[in-house]
Amino acid sequence: MIDCDIHNTPASVEVLFPYLAPHWREYISQSAFKGPVDTAYPPRAPVTVDPALRTPDGPPPGTTLDTVRSQVLDRRGVEVGILTCAYAVESVHNPDAAAALARAINDWQIAEWLEPEPRLRASIVVASQQPAMAAQEVERVGGHPGFVQVFLPVRSRVLYGDRQYYPLYEAAVRHDLAIGIHFGGAPGNPPTPSGWPSYYLEEYVDMAAVFQSQLLSLIVEGVFDKFPTLRVVLIESGWSWLPGFLWRVDKEWKGLRREVPWNHQFPSEYVRQHVRFTWQPADLPSDPQQLAAVIAAMESEELLLFSSDYPHRHDEGEGEALLATLPTPLRLKITRENARAFYRLPLSDRTGEDGGQGGQR
Repeated sequence: MIDCDIHNTPASVEVLFPYLAPHWREYISQSAFKGPVDTAYPPRAPVTVDPALRTPDGPPPGTTLDTVRSQVLDRRGVEVGILTCAYAVESVHNPDAAAALARAINDWQIAEWLEPEPRLRASIVVASQQPAMAAQEVERVGGHPGFVQVFLPVRSRVLYGDRQYYPLYEAAVRHDLAIGIHFGGAPGNPPTPSGWPSYYLEEYVDMAAVFQSQLLSLIVEGVFDKFPTLRVVLIESGWSWLPGFLWRVDKEWKGLRREVPWNHQFPSEYVRQHVRFTWQPADLPSDPQQLAAVIAAMESEELLLFSSDYPHRHDEGEGEALLATLPTPLRLKITRENARAFYRLPLSDRTGEDGGQGGQR
């Protein structure tokens, strides 16, 4: 299988010291600044780390290559795993510090993950609050064959359809990279349009609405018209909401399309051509027939990409159990072929029989 959401993260900011300039090592050592501290993942919650993966004497899951090998790659027989490092540089208000940390994370990923493990690909971490600096980081490392996408947290100060992000999209397209929009983010503003929630449950559930806002922004602001080869993956977004969302957007677009004359086709068509969704969290009914009905309502079998979302736990295995109930051709598309095509992944020697297509990234 191809796993499109494997979390890796440094155990502490000191892990990045070999990849930081002396100025930043001294700054971190002698000040109260210890790197990003904001996170969308409560430390002890199962949605942050599956309790079954915790070991009393071992490193935290996802912090070392050995743990990822043993707990994901080898255990699941993963052909390709895509790393999504949710290191919250967007929460750092000093733009130079944020850019330095993003640069260090990417160099750390190259040296300690991509070079020693050929099964891995990675997401470029950028200071998304500074689009011009983010574009520079994509230009710096975007040519490395191990990177397949640019990581953006779904929560942002400004919706991603805004034109200030054009330099970032230009850089991604130039290097044939997808944009991976991921659950979470700590830009400093409230996670709901009406202010701050009282409980994590509210933020966790409402995150699907943030994904919808970002997706709608990308479409109606004309990002896919401006960049017709841009590819976007919504990661940890859920996807059972998609059929209803597309129906409503298409319906309203019919009456309001004069406001966005650059949109030359239905919004749902932009999604089917440019956007994909990772499997977990599979917020789905337990009935296999209802699952099939939701997928059929999406009107495309290419939209879903398998993900374990390691080391997070969203259910007791129901999501993967439901996946096993799908017809074999559809299951193979979700577990391998869709990701291979969308991320331009080459066929491997041991899975060449599945008919996937892709380039040589």
